[in-house]
Amino acid sequence: MTIAVSPDALPALVLNADYRPLSYYPLSLWSWQDAIKAVFLDRVNIVAEYDHAVSSPSFSMRLPSVVCLKSYVKPSRHPAFTRFNVFLRDRFQCQYCGTHEDLTFDHVIPRRCGGATTWGNVVAACSPCNLRKGGLLPDHARMWPRQKPYQPTVQDLHNNGRAFPPNYLHESWIDYLYWDVELEP
Repeated sequence: MTIAVSPDALPALVLNADYRPLSYYPLSLWSWQDAIKAVFLDRVNIVAEYDHAVSSPSFSMRLPSVVCLKSYVKPSRHPAFTRFNVFLRDRFQCQYCGTHEDLTFDHVIPRRCGGATTWGNVVAACSPCNLRKGGLLPDHARMWPRQKPYQPTVQDLHNNGRAFPPNYLHESWIDYLYWDVELEP
């Protein structure tokens, strides 16, 4: 069975100059248009291509499926403190009951008790647990997070992100996504 795919659905995996993805979660992808623009601006090398091509009256080019930056981009050492990154650190799991449904975040030490909105005090929580805990301290609510909240490194988030691959992975990407994972003996 052949499935027709429009060029809009053919993104390029973007690798740093060391051939590692710029990010794993979200996966570093560019639209085919941005990938071609970067090729013409001489900012990337094409590593792999799709079978699909784009053409003009005087030019034809296969769409890149994997591109590698020519200049190394130094990764940030400290990830941004965002709701998404808190969820990723906590593996999209309520830190009180373990569910993956209806997530929000909770201040372990409530704001009314002086708790700050920081990496060290915020955890992923489902709405029912968040409501049940309310503005209480963990000892009063008899609810403790499964793991103590902490500021993750970019590597921590990348490692967690590998557990949640995107819905679509082109076969040409696989070798570049997991090459730095430890091999089993």
